[in-house]
Order: sequence, then C-alpha cells, then structure tokens
Amino acid sequence: MATSMNALDRLNEADRDELDRSLLITTIDEAYNWAKASSIWPLTFATACCGIEMISVTTPRYDLARFGSEVFRATPRQADLMITAGTITKKMAPAMVTLFEQMPEPKYVIAMGNCVIQGGIFKNCYSVLDGVDQVLPVDIYLPGCPPRPEALMDALIKLKAKIRREESILTRSERLRR
Repeated sequence: MATSMNALDRLNEADRDELDRSLLITTIDEAYNWAKASSIWPLTFATACCGIEMISVTTPRYDLARFGSEVFRATPRQADLMITAGTITKKMAPAMVTLFEQMPEPKYVIAMGNCVIQGGIFKNCYSVLDGVDQVLPVDIYLPGCPPRPEALMDALIKLKAKIRREESILTRSERLRR
C-alpha cells in the first residue's frame, strides 16, 4: 500500500527553515487594523492659534508623512480623523457635528488645545463651548495652549495604537451572537 506524502513532509530541513522565516501569520483583525492605522486622513477643522500649530506639523521639519497622514482633507467624505483645534463657539458646533456625521466609519476625534477641551481662557464666555466632548465623542485629548507640533504627533501615535487594539465589526457581531 502506497502512502501519499504531503508537500511539507517532502521539504528538507533547509527548505523548512526558509519557509518558517518567510511565512507571515496574522489575523484579519490585525491586518485590517494595521491598514486603518497606517492611513489616517485628517479633516481640516482649525481655528485660532491651535490651527497654526496643526498646520506646522505638515511641514518638512516634522514630516507627518511618516504616519500616512500628510494630506489634510477638505471634505469629510475623504477623512477619518477630525482634529478639533482652537476655540469652538456654540454657533459653530452644529456645523462641526454635521461635518463629523458626514465622515465615513470608523472615525476618530483628537481634541487639540485647552480651548477645545474645556473652554480655555474663554471658559466663562457665553458663546464658547465648554468642551468639544459635549457634542462629539473624543478619542484623544491633547492639552496645551497651544500644544506643540511634537505633541500632536504623539497624539497621532497614541491614536494609531488605539486603532490597532480595536476589534473588527465581524468579531463584535460574532461575540454578540453567542
């Protein structure tokens, strides 16, 4: 009786070592999250002095292109990250929420600067929002008045780490079925 050998049994030891070094095993969640984290496209939404610091992070000195986020999008339909930078007035908040709702899923928010996080020096002003988290779900808080471009890059790195730890929609739906 002849026994059939599969392809792995026929490999010699050197070929198996080469196969082990060149074989990449991962889950769909890890590959999907890696792709999401490697191509974050921010939406242009900036006011006041924080906006200037946000713009400066795109210059060659800081090279935001290393993170796949070099092009700030002018339309919410092409962006998946809203960096809220600067003072947000109560009159401006509905327009900002509309832009956020037009962004495709998954979408993220970085609150950049004291004015966005808690009103900053305008906290007691009747027209200034006391924090963007009253109208949008914030993922990363970046304090400072204004925060340096290096701090924005650090916030982007932290957001990438958060994205890499996320579960996919498929994994969540499977867990809910059980």
